[in-house]
Amino acid sequence: VTFVGPPSTVVRDMGDKVVARHMAIDAGVQIVPGSPGPIDSVREAKNFCESYGLPVILKAAFGGGGRGMRVVRSLDELEENFDRAYSEALSAFGNGSLFIEKFIERPRHIEVQILGDRARNVIHLYDRDCSVQRRHQKVVEIAPAPNLDPKIRDHLCSDAVRLAQHANYENAGTVEFLLDENANNYYFIEVNARLQVEHTVTEEITGVDLVQSQIKIASGYTLPELELTQDNIKVNSCAIQCRCTTE
Repeated sequence: VTFVGPPSTVVRDMGDKVVARHMAIDAGVQIVPGSPGPIDSVREAKNFCESYGLPVILKAAFGGGGRGMRVVRSLDELEENFDRAYSEALSAFGNGSLFIEKFIERPRHIEVQILGDRARNVIHLYDRDCSVQRRHQKVVEIAPAPNLDPKIRDHLCSDAVRLAQHANYENAGTVEFLLDENANNYYFIEVNARLQVEHTVTEEITGVDLVQSQIKIASGYTLPELELTQDNIKVNSCAIQCRCTTE
């Protein structure tokens, strides 16, 4: 049996946000200032706040989807939000470990689609803007990201490929960044080691069938054999995906 997707070791490492941050640092990709590992107490969180200033965000170390996330704008709110984030993370993911990082106000959320093979070839299929969110859940996806500085786009895509190569990434995945347009800077936040719901907008703008590509890569094809080299990936249009959500 061959499983379609990244190797289990990559899924494990990328699913641990703390490990993923360390891998990004090793690959030379800039990250949001944050704790070097999981924090175990409110005291550690307070020390971070005193060193880096407010606001900060508490995040589940082993999860996503907006669960186990709390923004803290005042030290008076820290203990309550720490306890709530821990409880949410424990309930949702079976592990209450948290890490803390500086909160970027009103960033753009830009993600880069990647494909890798067993020969360590990695390409990007450009970017998507998923800044329209509800409770940290993506609602609208636009590809490619509109009004994105071409130089920023080039750097984002290059960093995504470099991180994937450093991680020995295979198959499809998404590298996510926060773009602070006020400071004209961007930061790595996480890798989703799977094909995401929003992959269809990337298929629309590039003409690449990502599901078919996943299956062929899993069966042993290399990207060049599939004619999926970086020079062959072009943006031919734009696409928008809107999600219906329940609350």
